Order: sequence, then structure tokens, then C-alpha cells
Amino acid sequence: MKKNSIVRIAATLALLQVANSCQLTEDINGNLLKDQIPSGNPSALLTGVYNSMRDPIQGSVNVFALEEVSTDERIMPTRGPDWDDNGKWRQLYLHNWDSNNEQIRNTFTGLNGITYAATDLLRFGPTTQQAAEARFIRAWGMFWLLDMFDQVLYRDPGEELSKPARLRKGTEALNYIVSEILAVQRDLPIGPAGKANQDAARVLLMKCYLNKGAYANRKTPTFDVADMNSVIRLADEIITSNRYSFTPDYFDNFAPNNTAIGRENIFTQENTYGDGGDVRSYWKFVSHYNLFPVNGYNGPATTGDFFDKFEATDKRRGEAYPSSSPNAVNTGRHVNVGFLAGQQYNLKDETALKDRGGNPLVFTKDVNIFEVGADLEVKGIRPLKYPVDYVSEDKGGNGAENDHVSFRLADVLLMKAEAILRGGTATSVSTYGTTPLAIVNYIRTLPSRGASVLPTLTLDILLDERGRELYNEEWRRQDLIRFGKFLLPRKDKPQSADKYLLFTIPQTQVDVNPNITQNPGF
Repeated sequence: MKKNSIVRIAATLALLQVANSCQLTEDINGNLLKDQIPSGNPSALLTGVYNSMRDPIQGSVNVFALEEVSTDERIMPTRGPDWDDNGKWRQLYLHNWDSNNEQIRNTFTGLNGITYAATDLLRFGPTTQQAAEARFIRAWGMFWLLDMFDQVLYRDPGEELSKPARLRKGTEALNYIVSEILAVQRDLPIGPAGKANQDAARVLLMKCYLNKGAYANRKTPTFDVADMNSVIRLADEIITSNRYSFTPDYFDNFAPNNTAIGRENIFTQENTYGDGGDVRSYWKFVSHYNLFPVNGYNGPATTGDFFDKFEATDKRRGEAYPSSSPNAVNTGRHVNVGFLAGQQYNLKDETALKDRGGNPLVFTKDVNIFEVGADLEVKGIRPLKYPVDYVSEDKGGNGAENDHVSFRLADVLLMKAEAILRGGTATSVSTYGTTPLAIVNYIRTLPSRGASVLPTLTLDILLDERGRELYNEEWRRQDLIRFGKFLLPRKDKPQSADKYLLFTIPQTQVDVNPNITQNPGF
């Protein structure tokens, strides 16, 4: 999707969603008239709505940071003088954030930008389908606000931005999100995955019903059988559509050409080199400064406990993914996607790489939130879900072709299995299995996964399997809360206080909007 002047206007308006200061004037509050929009083109404005999802939902610093760095899947150690950043990453990992954390503030602002851009489009005469797509994307942004902050700001189309945005919280917000999805689902297209579509609506509804009890009480969630049966029914509708199947290679779902080969993908954000997507940061953040052909920032790692959840034969743990770049021929078949562990090599000439001190670049499992000493650069196995777009890297960076993945078939099946475990009625609509254990083992034993058969399945085991299948896909914090595990002690982090089941509302927003109250305990 190419940017143009109309898209830039839409993106600029999106930034104003949470600006509630009374100093705003009529000229800058975003209430443009139709004749002030070039060509009055709702189609181009809708492109702006899609693009508004990129910063908050793609990349390593917003939704991803809050949902992953706050869990066992991703630790961002301070490495000597590197990666201190005023403690903002340590706050997320250690659960001691406050209302001035930069990543929390940017995420809150960006998600509200999505909801504003989508709402504002509705003033300009969109078609029924265009309006449905915008309302679905708005519901998607609201879902994340509810999940992380429990407070969802909203306005009506054309409402004055000089007035404070209004607020829905908790169950009220969830009920509104569900009603919006149900209202527009039939007006959405069948596909493709890169557009808001009917099956994406089904998956988002599944997420709403599955997490409904957690949004009502994050400390001790309960699960209504009717909600679990809704999850199962929606899963069956997706399964029986026969629109999705498992790929020969697990990492095809995340590859630079995953639009063409990622047959599991249900909802993605399309990216083109130089077009503003930020999947590139997934490999830049974790790659060492001296890795070739991708020299990175040498930041995040995964915890040893999380890495140990994988069997050595589990292909999801990593592989040598093919590339057409002459700088990444990888004749030694070194792991370049999944989890980077052990000695690292130049993928062009097979040279064993070294760190900046001249020591062997050997990524080790042990890692601490504070790293000091001669080996601080190599501590921690590096998680890398999206195969590097080496062709784009050869061009000098500035983006990648990998489409960002939000919903895919494996998650649908795992949610169905969970809903049955939580009291829903099992159904038999496919070869994937009827019982939760059969469903999970179907996924695990696919040639693209290669894991062993589980003899039994409990909720705790299912949580581990969701981690193995969906790591670094922005679901870990949500899953840990739903399973009652988020606050537990882990590597370098003691038991957390209950208040950390929510993120703080940025103080800049509390100060200017009387409808907002800070979340409890902050």
C-alpha cells in the first residue's frame, strides 16, 4: 500500500485522538471538511487507517514490547553501557513501570490514533464495505486498549477534539467491541488476509469471548460455558471454510513472501520495502552488531526457562531458512530464524564471528537483566520469529516485505482446544481432532513442527504449547493473565503486585482528560 498526501493527512489526524487540551483550535483539531480532503477519497483515507496500525502494532517498541517484554519470552538486559534507556525496558520486564514510561505512553497514543483515524473516515461517505473495514480496525485498536489499559477512549465521527474524549471501561468496553464486530462482519470481504475480513472478525470475537472473564476480573478470571461454546462455534466456522491450511515450513507464515506462501494466515498487515512497516526491527533488535549480513543492535534475548520449553527436535526452535541474497547463501546451514544460539557465523563466507572485544560470538542461554563483564554481549539466546528479508537488507534497510501476522490457523485451533478444556462442548468438524489433546498433538506432529506426541493435556501444558507455537506474536502477556501466571516470579523478577495486571494510563493523558482516572495502585 503506497503512501500519498491523503494518507499522510489521515496519519496526522490519527495522532490527535488523545489530544484533549483546550488550547486546540479549529484549524488543527482535525475536523476537516470534505472539500479539504484531496479528492474527498474515502478509499485513500482507508489506506491511511490501515497504515495507522503499523507503528503501534508492528515492530518491537509498542504493543509488542508491552505484551512480550513483560513476560518470560523476552528479556531486554542492560548490557554495560548499552540498552539502559533510563530503565524503560527493565521496568517492563521487572513489573515496576510507572505512568511516565515512554513505551507505555507511545503505545497508548498510537492505539488511540488507530481508533481516531478509523472513526474520522466515517464522516466522508465511505461505501458499506469501507465503513465495515474501518469499524473492524477501530474495534481491533480498542481491543488492545482494553487488554492493556482497561480504558478505551472514544469519539463520534466529527466530534470536536477540543472536548475530552469519552471513556468505556472493562465489560462495557468489551460489549461495545463485540457489538461492533457483529454489526460489520457480514459487510467485510471474505479476504485476503491483508484486509479486514470476515474470518479476522471471527478470530477477534474468539479473543473477546475467551478473555471475557479476564477482562471482568484479571486476578481470578472465570470462564462461562456459553462463551467457550461461542469460541468453539467460531473456530468451526473458520475450519470448515477450508480457506486455510498448514504450511510445509512453519516459518513460511512469517517469511518475506508470506502473502503468497503463508497459508495459515488469516489477518496480516501488508508491507512493501520502503513503505513504513517495521517488521525489520524484529531482527535488528536481537542481532549482534557484528552479525553479517544483518548487523543489529544487540538487545533482547529470551529467558533460559522459556527456551527450555522446546524439544531439541522441535522445528519451531529454529532452522536455516533459505534466501536468494548473495550475502546470505548460508552454505553451512546455520540457524538464521527461530532462536539464535551458540557460535554465530558470517552467512556469506562462513567466518566464525566475534564480539566487539574479539571474543567468539557465542550466544549463551544464561542472561541477566543487568549484564556486566567481558561476556555481556553474548549473554542470551536471541528470539527471531520473522525470517530476515535479506534482499531488502541488501538495499540498505528501510523496511522489509514480510507482512505482519496477527491471526492464523494454529491460534484458532489452540483457542478451540482451550475452550473445550474450560468446559465447552467438543465438536468434530475436521481431521484436526475432537479432543483438546488430539487438536494439540495434530499441530505438534505436523512435519513443519516435528514435536513429539503429548501423552496428556492440562491447562498448564496448553499454556506452554501456546508459548511454543505463538512465541513473539504478541499474545504472551494476555495468555499468562488468562491462565493466572503473569504475576509469578521468574528470572530476576519477584512476585508482582496485582496492580501490574494493567499498565498505567500515561500521566500526560490523565492530566488533560477529566474522564480518565489512573488505574488502581499507580
